[in-house]
Amino acid sequence: MTAAPVPTPSPSPAALPARASWRDYLALTKPKVISLLLFTTVAAMFMAARGWPGLGLLLLVSLAGYASAGSAGVFNMVIDRDIDLKMARTAKRPTSSGLISIRDAATFGAVLQVASFVSLWVWATPLAAWMSLAGFLTYVGVYTLWLKRRTWHNIVLGGAAGCFPPLVGWAAVTGDLNLFAWFLFAIIFFWTPAHFWALALMIKEEYREVGVPMLPVVHGDKLTVAQVWLYSIYTVVLSVLPFTFREVSWLYLGVAVLSGGWLIRLAWKLYKPVMAGQAATRKMAVPLYLYSMLYLAILFLAGAIDRSFLH
Repeated sequence: MTAAPVPTPSPSPAALPARASWRDYLALTKPKVISLLLFTTVAAMFMAARGWPGLGLLLLVSLAGYASAGSAGVFNMVIDRDIDLKMARTAKRPTSSGLISIRDAATFGAVLQVASFVSLWVWATPLAAWMSLAGFLTYVGVYTLWLKRRTWHNIVLGGAAGCFPPLVGWAAVTGDLNLFAWFLFAIIFFWTPAHFWALALMIKEEYREVGVPMLPVVHGDKLTVAQVWLYSIYTVVLSVLPFTFREVSWLYLGVAVLSGGWLIRLAWKLYKPVMAGQAATRKMAVPLYLYSMLYLAILFLAGAIDRSFLH
């Protein structure tokens, strides 16, 4: 009599490989980072329209802007997978953990970018589409591929990627870019180093361990806080200049001066003890890092309200 075959046991749920969900693909787009960028895009639309830009255009640019910035985040995770694996802050990202393959992530990112460009070109303006693509190429090509692992200037030049969202919003409404639109670009350009180097001071040891030449790693705390102090001043000076060109009224100017004064105060509170010989600690850098995000949101909100109702 032939013995019956022994059935092969089914793998336990714990042994089954995890499958990526829509939440994992959403995480690839870095939604927390995008939120502030998207806010500057929308605020710039109100500034350009001097009021309500229209629901259809607002939704289109918001979705397309998210897709473009999200695509940049996806390719950043693909390219930096080796670094992310070594940093506690990024080790659990979908690409680092292997939950989403490099091929699938790259395909997802490419689809997002193509969809964003085509949507902006067809339903907004070609200039908005080009500005969105320029931001993507700056973040992926200039910052991630070229500068990030080579020089501490990475965030100064590569950080220009975050300056394009307001240009996208402005161009989507008007089809062109005037001087005020470029002021918005410049404000974010000079704000970025002060904001990001505060973060770099908080996690400098992680950057040191993976060999990324961020400013605190290469030149130490003193030069970093000195640069943060200077860039904070540059940012505030630039933020008030639109008033001198009569692009905004007293409401914006008052908000820019008050919020900018607080930014400089926090930068000084970081600068003074470090220049006196103390090591920059996470506790010292956190207030400036967190407030810098709020500052930019307040400034752009003030500009949107001012040009929509008062100017």
